[in-house]
Amino acid sequence: MKGDFHVRLCGRTHQHFCVNNFVYICEMDNSISILKGIHPGFFLERELKKRHIAKGKFAISLDEFPQTLVAITKGKRRMNVNLALKIEKALNLEEGYLMILQVFHDIKEDKKKSALHPNLTKFRCALFWDTKIEMIDWNQQRKAVINRVFERGNDIEKKEILNFYGEKIIDEVLDINSK
Repeated sequence: MKGDFHVRLCGRTHQHFCVNNFVYICEMDNSISILKGIHPGFFLERELKKRHIAKGKFAISLDEFPQTLVAITKGKRRMNVNLALKIEKALNLEEGYLMILQVFHDIKEDKKKSALHPNLTKFRCALFWDTKIEMIDWNQQRKAVINRVFERGNDIEKKEILNFYGEKIIDEVLDINSK
């Protein structure tokens, strides 16, 4: 089956190119890019709501425990291959879609754990009073962190942020605020 063909996924048609009987290339629009890093359970929750399907009845129809599906839709449990295949078949989703989401979510979580951060001992507890400092995603929340430190921080905290992010990033963030 060489050549190109189309597959429906999430209400959209995606073009596929068959290279040989085992390898095909999928040209998905930005649906994966948009969802990158999101737990597949959140996507599943949205799909079930959109289709007016109760989680409990859906889980039972898949021969799964409702608690398992609830834990996945709340992002407290990983999606496994067997369950992903059952869900994809039942919802007429492209095979592997949920596992792709799971992998991207795992990558995001792994990066978060291994992400570099400034020397946390240089910051007063009062500066980040409303959050756990060890839970801050220093890359994703850099604008908020830089703004807070340069509005409320002391010289030691400002110096640490400057060392961590670099002068260019600090200037970009602070310059955006002045406009």
